[in-house]
Amino acid sequence: MQLTETHRPTLDQALEAIRTRAYWSPHPEHPKAYGETAPADGLAAFEALRNHRFDLDQPGTDGWTGGEVSPYGPELGIEYPHADPDVLLPAMRAGTAAWREAGPETRALVCIEILARISARTHEFAHAVMHTSGQAFLMAFQAGGPHAQDRGLEAVAYAYAEQTRTPAEADWSKPQGKRDPLELRKTFTTAGRGIALMIGCNTFPTWNGYPGLFASLATGNPVLVKPHPRAVLPLALTVKVAREVLAEAGFDPNLVALAVERPGEGIAKSLAVRPEIRIIDYTGSTAFGDWLESNARQAQVYTEKAGVNTVVVDSTDDYKGMLSNLAFSLSLYSGQMCTTPQNVLVPRDGIATDQGHRTYEEVAADLAAAVSGLLGDDARANALLGALVNPDVKARLEAASGLGEVALASREVPHPEFPGATVRTPVMVKLDGARKLWESQENEPAYLSECFGPVSFVVAVDSTEDALELLRRTIRDKGAMTVGAYTTSQETERALEEVCLDESAQLSLNLTGGVYVNQTAAFSDFHGSGGNPAANAALCDGAFVSNRFRVVEVRRQA
Repeated sequence: MQLTETHRPTLDQALEAIRTRAYWSPHPEHPKAYGETAPADGLAAFEALRNHRFDLDQPGTDGWTGGEVSPYGPELGIEYPHADPDVLLPAMRAGTAAWREAGPETRALVCIEILARISARTHEFAHAVMHTSGQAFLMAFQAGGPHAQDRGLEAVAYAYAEQTRTPAEADWSKPQGKRDPLELRKTFTTAGRGIALMIGCNTFPTWNGYPGLFASLATGNPVLVKPHPRAVLPLALTVKVAREVLAEAGFDPNLVALAVERPGEGIAKSLAVRPEIRIIDYTGSTAFGDWLESNARQAQVYTEKAGVNTVVVDSTDDYKGMLSNLAFSLSLYSGQMCTTPQNVLVPRDGIATDQGHRTYEEVAADLAAAVSGLLGDDARANALLGALVNPDVKARLEAASGLGEVALASREVPHPEFPGATVRTPVMVKLDGARKLWESQENEPAYLSECFGPVSFVVAVDSTEDALELLRRTIRDKGAMTVGAYTTSQETERALEEVCLDESAQLSLNLTGGVYVNQTAAFSDFHGSGGNPAANAALCDGAFVSNRFRVVEVRRQA
């Protein structure tokens, strides 16, 4: 493999991008960029996987399991190898020494080759993501393809940068006056912690999975990938590509392996506390994330859990643009993004806009109308909403209308291609956010808990000052992956920044164009902060990779 000639320029560009935070991506977003036959080839490749066994030729296979059903209706019919961890985990450790000795640059270049091969199959991966997550095809293509690949490459760049801070070797000489100096020859080797367990999520199996997978692999650790049982295929494909590249590069393919559970088996818990597992990456519920943090004490645990994302509406000089931007943010992928806004805080006396004063009631009605207008056409609605990923989301959606006055009712959207798909427009509920209600320790308001899915609350607050205090409490107690705000006041803007700096939350101000609060760009934007209860790590920064390895020093007499 000519890894240096092929991929060193990509690594250098990635390192420059994380330094400057400028826009850059080596992975095309447009489906046509992959060749004239790529769409048909990708669909054919996906269809060829269905109703077959997905063989990885990995040690410890003691049976087969599967059962994925597309949120669009069809059963995938794919069986995956079920692994005996007592056999698989020792096999994964066997190749660690050679992987460590390869050094940071070779590891990074191998990882980039894995990503390049995944990129060449983006159309195939898009169908796999679509039919496991429920994302509409274009979103599955972009978020599950190039955007996920960008996040993986970003992690590789950070891993390389952190590992090369220390030189590989150094000559040390300490003067001794008239005597000969003390002289040592020192070497410094980055060594991984051990096997990393990546626990995948249902909604964004590649986007949320790739940062941890590639951060661990690039820092010298074998990686065991445990997908969500409803979203195995995208990560199984990833593991297959990784194993092929590792073998071709002369490394043990068992450095990356797959662990798929039988129905109801719950292997994440048993794997997480095994002594061989030294790193864990997890995206999902707060309950299991908290359990991992409390019980997997032998491992370095990185979690992204639930949060309550909030938008403060104080004033705007582009009322139409604000409504349009918020409507898109609330609708995209049926609100099934960890970054989707849930609570929209509006002063009950209303707000100043370029179209005159708007009362709280008018803002709620206008926002509902903007969502209805955006999703009025069924074809457009299907393209934006995708399908509900699982029955729990549907249940929350249906229950939300009983929480308060409904500003916008959800409607069922028929899907012309997949009649079995569950497609629903968002529900919007008006709630009272008076300070006396959320300051009370009894009967916590519904909006102070995450209601994951196409549910949003337009919350009437007594003033912008109260909105800021409610925002502060929400971030501190519940966490937030994103915060949005609209204001024409510099004083309010500074106050918003102060809250987010104090509570460690990422803030987007006055977005009215084609950038949305629930979207982040690799190499430039930080996804989460690691500083509030929604996540204990950010994607991606130095802290996300630096504790996955240690520097081991050897001193020799010169």
